[in-house]
Amino acid sequence: MQAHVITAHGKRMKLTAVAIPQPGPREVLIRVAAFGVCHSDIHAVDGDWLPPSTTPLIPGHEITGRVVAHGQGVTAPAVGTAVGVAWLGGACQHCEQCLNGMETICAEAVSTGYSRDGGYAEYVTARADYLAIIPEGIDLVRLAPVLCAGVTTYRGLKLSGARAGQFVGVVGVGGLGHIAIHYARAMGFRPVAIDIDSSKLELARRVGAEMVFDSRSEGTKAVLAATGGGCHAALVTATAPQAFEQAVEVTRLAGTTVFIGVPSAAHDKVQLSVSNIVGAERVIRGSNVGSRLDLQQAVDFAVRGLIVPEVEEVDFTQAAAVLDRLRNGRVAGRLVLRLS
Repeated sequence: MQAHVITAHGKRMKLTAVAIPQPGPREVLIRVAAFGVCHSDIHAVDGDWLPPSTTPLIPGHEITGRVVAHGQGVTAPAVGTAVGVAWLGGACQHCEQCLNGMETICAEAVSTGYSRDGGYAEYVTARADYLAIIPEGIDLVRLAPVLCAGVTTYRGLKLSGARAGQFVGVVGVGGLGHIAIHYARAMGFRPVAIDIDSSKLELARRVGAEMVFDSRSEGTKAVLAATGGGCHAALVTATAPQAFEQAVEVTRLAGTTVFIGVPSAAHDKVQLSVSNIVGAERVIRGSNVGSRLDLQQAVDFAVRGLIVPEVEEVDFTQAAAVLDRLRNGRVAGRLVLRLS
């Protein structure tokens, strides 16, 4: 099969011929229909997260396709079923975190396209019990971003504690942020978009943001004034340190800021006022992708037509060039590579 392979960190991916993987126990073999491109894929290539990705590696964790074979002990999903493969590729299922529905932070969690081969290929293997089931008739290209950008922002919104009718800030309106706005609207929140790129703010308006703010010209005071005291919660879907700092500032008293974007190790520090957090009883928490339940719920929102990602289709062979575009910030929505 053809696959895009990272042979060493910092080197450009290569499209090359590799053997079709064989499904092991509890796994299925999937013929890939499409895969979305995530900023995490750049970090897999660069090796600038800690710990770095394994190499050699086929990246990719927003994968749609159809089951074509079963490994030992697997009877479902049936051959031919449309499925989605996400970042969470497996967990131990018996530790405290797994039993509490927090399998995303299991010490033995496996990451698709990071610690095991992902979907930048014609075929991929995956744990059968970690798949999202996709109903027939769903566009597998447009659904692909839901498997990372969707489930990640959906879980972040759940963890924010926001209630219907409250303002939720989305700081960073790119491939992740614009889908966060979709979910915020679908969940009854009032999305407030903040970015430094006018084209991304226009995208935010198009997908349902109630208010948009250019943080270069409109500061924290403008957001606080327009929302009557600040956002009840804010999601940080950008990776610049300033985005995390501003997100805390635009929340109201006792507001919650959820960190979702993950910078490189070299930019993994922020400066925040302790007195500002303590005095206002603000909450800061992290949110790490999503559990299997989060994944299926996020997919169900899309299946019902409530989430429609802005997608640009690109030919399968152009994966390395697409990562260059993403690295240079030349992407507003989500890029999805489609296989013939």
